[in-house]
Amino acid sequence: MTKQIRVGSVPIGGGAPIVIQSMLNTATTDVEGSLAQIAALKQAGCEIARLAVPDMEAAKGFAQIAAASPLPLVADIHFDYRLAIAAAEGGAAKIRINPGNIGGEDRVKAVVDCCKAHHIPIRIGVNGGSLDKKLLEKYGHPTPEALVESALEHAAFLEKYDFTDICLSMKSSNVPLMMQAYRLMAEKVDYPLHVGVTETGTEYMGTIKSAMGIGGLLCLGIGDTIRVSLTADPVREVVAAKAILKAAGLRKTGVNLIACPTCGRTKIDLIGLANRVEEALQDCEKELTVAVMGCIVNGPGEAREADIGIAGGDGCGVIFLKGELKEKLPYEELLPTLLRYIDKL
Repeated sequence: MTKQIRVGSVPIGGGAPIVIQSMLNTATTDVEGSLAQIAALKQAGCEIARLAVPDMEAAKGFAQIAAASPLPLVADIHFDYRLAIAAAEGGAAKIRINPGNIGGEDRVKAVVDCCKAHHIPIRIGVNGGSLDKKLLEKYGHPTPEALVESALEHAAFLEKYDFTDICLSMKSSNVPLMMQAYRLMAEKVDYPLHVGVTETGTEYMGTIKSAMGIGGLLCLGIGDTIRVSLTADPVREVVAAKAILKAAGLRKTGVNLIACPTCGRTKIDLIGLANRVEEALQDCEKELTVAVMGCIVNGPGEAREADIGIAGGDGCGVIFLKGELKEKLPYEELLPTLLRYIDKL
């Protein structure tokens, strides 16, 4: 088990539930727009939000946002240690830095001292595309070993000043590479790990890559907090993250929808029905498994563990509870009847 740190009121590691993060794509100088996006992220289920702080104007905006934010905020810092200090003093709940690019040890120490004083953890973020030249010369190209060595070197900078409120990440756009890096790191340290695949692309492909990389590690028991990185609205990152946690068996709230892929036996518009069921239940918080099956012969049996479901017939279908048939109905009545049953569960 990893050690536990706290990002504001949110515990990370040490057996705490996996925490969902996202990153704003608004300018940090846009206080009103940033707060609106944070509110949308929170509504979607996000628990920690990260903001870029590229200059002092952004640091001022960060402080205003932090003062009104309903979520703990992480300040994303590169190159200028003074921005990390300004963000820490301005209400950051965590600082994300790469100690190797903010200057000499005196500057790293200044950041550490400030974070200590404000009880703020630091995430060391290492990416496959930004390894220093020394490691690239040693390994020839980004490798899992190179990512791990880089992160450990940076952690040593902080440990030198007795700072251990640390979270580590070793992200890459290469899914097998990042998975191996996290597996190696999990064998070496007990720091909590922030897991993600970086630069995944659009929502479709990015969700697939993230489900493989993040979901695969979570199923191995590796990872304490996650971010799904998508070239899309950040709210979609949170939706994908929740789905990954649910698929990994780590989130029980909400509906788990199962549906068969259709075949020649299907005599109803199963794809359309499954989509409408999913849309109708997207805000349902009941812990239910709901099945939408195309075949009345195999449907209830294949979905035996479902709490409730539909099995299609020829232009009609049945509602079943725990595999027991309840009603046979015309196709048009299946969805409203299903929803009425769910309201009573």
